[in-house]
Amino acid sequence: MIATDLGILLLVLADAVLARHKLVVVTREHREIFSLGRTNPVTLRLTSLSRRKLTVRVTDDYPESMTADGLPTTVKLDPRGTEAITFRLTPWRRGAYTMSRHTVRYRSPLGFLIRQYTIEAESPIRVYPDVKAVAAFELLARQARGLSAMRAVRQRGGESEFESLREYQHDDPYRAIDWRATARRDKLIVRSYQLERGQNLMFALDSGRLMTAHSGGLSLFDHAVNASLMLAHVATRGGDNVGLMSFAENVERYVAPRGGRAAVNSLVRAVYDVHPRLVESDLDASLGQLARQLRKRSLVVVFTQLVDHVSAELLLKRMRSLQPRHLPLCIIFQNEAVNTLITPEARPSSLSL
Repeated sequence: MIATDLGILLLVLADAVLARHKLVVVTREHREIFSLGRTNPVTLRLTSLSRRKLTVRVTDDYPESMTADGLPTTVKLDPRGTEAITFRLTPWRRGAYTMSRHTVRYRSPLGFLIRQYTIEAESPIRVYPDVKAVAAFELLARQARGLSAMRAVRQRGGESEFESLREYQHDDPYRAIDWRATARRDKLIVRSYQLERGQNLMFALDSGRLMTAHSGGLSLFDHAVNASLMLAHVATRGGDNVGLMSFAENVERYVAPRGGRAAVNSLVRAVYDVHPRLVESDLDASLGQLARQLRKRSLVVVFTQLVDHVSAELLLKRMRSLQPRHLPLCIIFQNEAVNTLITPEARPSSLSL
């Protein structure tokens, strides 16, 4: 029995000596920018340095604010072979993160031991708002699938920016008739107007405690950011300027209105690492600072949240302070849980009378 134990021990020691070398090399491939709440692919490329077949179990170290689908996984490697696996990461918090190391595990040559080691491989990741939704809308706009508002077509506007003269049609208003041109041509001529361009659209995002509430896996602040980026994308396609301000107890970020494709990218870079905090928002001071910095008349879209009628009255008073120079628009989020409770279809049938 002792001889048998010594023989087994020698075999194990010999197996440990044979397994001392690291036989698997791992490299990671992924985009540097991830989209919040979306599945983002990450590829691991495993290369074998062994002359025998290996069955490798591999996992990756990812940030706690993300969920992974497809880890850990098992890969069979041929001698000197290479295999690639892809798993998906879903981030639930914006900001800058780092993926640090790989962990691989495989059996020793004689099969008595399992060799496990880690491979340091730091790679940075920046989690941006839902930029994939903007890209999807851009694709739909190019294909003209029902998004007529996003097509690059000329649309009639109001009475602010003159475009041309044309003959009177049956549905034209009488006030659009140009009587001088009518007298010269001896027939009814009307003025045609086009939509104004170069207008300012300013987003004001509340990052206080009420915006920390979650809905659909994202905070209300994240929903506000996603909506702002989508509206900014549509506005810049129409030739308008977009800007953004985030505030809590004071103004955190401010991006002056500008136009072009770079405008949306500047908004993304400004708020990708801004998170709602458990502090009381000072809407009076923040909107006052916005009014002082924003000289040109603008459509100011404020994303915030309310809890009672008192705060609603105060918010209404604060929004009116932006008039008459600016045009304020306030967006309040609904509570889905409360709406479900008050919906008649959601009530139990036993409570019906």
